[in-house]
Amino acid sequence: MTVSLEREPRRRALRHDRSGAADERWPLSRMFGVGVTAAAVVAMIVIGLGAFGLWQLTDSRARLLEVGGPSTLAAERLAVALVNQETGIRGVQLAGSSPEFIDPYRAGVEARRTQTEIIRRLSGGPGQEAIRDALDGVEAGITRWRVEYAEPVIAGTPPPAEQGRAQFDVVRTELRKLTDALAAQQQGLRADLNGSASFLIWIGVAIVVLLATFLVMTGIGLRRTVLRPVAELAAEVREVVSGNVQREVRAQGPREIVQLGEDVEAMRRHILSDLTDAKAVNRRLDEQARDLERSNRDLEQFAYVASHDLQEPLRKVSSFCQLLQRRYGGQLDARADQYIEFAVDGAQRMQRLINDLLAFSRVGRTTEAFEAVDLATVTKAAATQLDGLREQAEGTFDIGELPEVRGDRALLQQLMVNLLGNGLKFHREGVPPVVRVRAERAGDSWAITVADNGIGIEPEYAEKVFVIFQRLHGRDRYPGTGIGLSLAKKIVEFHGGRIGLDKRAETDPGATIRLTLPAVAPTDPAEETA
Repeated sequence: MTVSLEREPRRRALRHDRSGAADERWPLSRMFGVGVTAAAVVAMIVIGLGAFGLWQLTDSRARLLEVGGPSTLAAERLAVALVNQETGIRGVQLAGSSPEFIDPYRAGVEARRTQTEIIRRLSGGPGQEAIRDALDGVEAGITRWRVEYAEPVIAGTPPPAEQGRAQFDVVRTELRKLTDALAAQQQGLRADLNGSASFLIWIGVAIVVLLATFLVMTGIGLRRTVLRPVAELAAEVREVVSGNVQREVRAQGPREIVQLGEDVEAMRRHILSDLTDAKAVNRRLDEQARDLERSNRDLEQFAYVASHDLQEPLRKVSSFCQLLQRRYGGQLDARADQYIEFAVDGAQRMQRLINDLLAFSRVGRTTEAFEAVDLATVTKAAATQLDGLREQAEGTFDIGELPEVRGDRALLQQLMVNLLGNGLKFHREGVPPVVRVRAERAGDSWAITVADNGIGIEPEYAEKVFVIFQRLHGRDRYPGTGIGLSLAKKIVEFHGGRIGLDKRAETDPGATIRLTLPAVAPTDPAEETA
């Protein structure tokens, strides 16, 4: 009974229509653009406010240092120059026109002129009219005192002393006005500097508040527009993954997240459809598995019949044919003897074929007999089993060091019997057969090679020789059922290994069969017991 499961392969693309609601929502790129624009505007405002505050503070500081300070210093030097002039004139009045008094006077006049120019130059801006008026008063008063009193005293025609004191008192009065105006200017400049510093501090506070507000609003917006929708979508996806595939996945938020939710929903429907198909396929597989189980039971019943019911009449035919051959051999004609020989040979070959088929069918039923097997012991037992054939062919076995492998002892012995037997059977005429068995480690497995010096196997038949009932030579030349290598392949594959013709040995005489068997793991209980 042959049971087959055929299913035409299908390819289904993940397709679905985008909803109109998703197209109406803002995409993340637009939200990001708006956020970046807002951040740029906030940054420009912050930079502008900071630059304005710094500029104002720098300007106030520069006016205080470059205008207020030098003007006050020039006023103080102007007062000293005026005092030097008055002192010089008094000396002239007391001691006459001596250079000792005239020179300080002249120096005071020059110093007054210099400091007056400095004050006038520094007070030429708007809002400094009081300084300029006071300076004009000082200039007018000192000029009148010098012309009407100081120069006549130097010339030797001094006016009354009371006139000189009265005129210089006017100069002192104007000088106090100038000093008061400059002090007021200095105080105003300091107030401007303090105001600029306070303004810069408030700008810093405003910048911090503005940045904090922007960051808070950005965080809230990011949470509401991106993080929360993603978290909700992830929760729905996890619920679907946990087994609730009937739950419909819906997403909120920006366009990309909504579209992602639609993609996930389409994938859920796709998986749900595949799951439905898989359930239907599994039901069919269960039905076919039950059919296969019934078929296997029928095959086992057939094997039982073949091993008992069919062999019993076959043994009877073979026995009576052999009795007939022994009792009447030579009494009948040559053709009768040949017919009897054909019948005996056919019955014996039928028995061997049935036995080989039974052995082939028993391989692979269960792995319960797997254990750590000493392959050297098994191979030697197989060689002992073939002693008769070896002596008849005058052959020898060269068995190297073989490892422990994991498998079924009886099947491994049957494997080695087949491989060693083939090495003896397919030998060249006049050349004693030599069969060599070697092993080498190949990762987690052992690679076993069985090489002989016989007739060899052509490369084009490397696969054919492992097919059941395939023979490369006539039965009259090399007897056999054609099952040996196919049985060996089934045993090796049942143990999880591979078998084939070793193509590396094509130039050597004979054939080399290479197979792999699983090595005993270090933690294998059988190895620990040993």
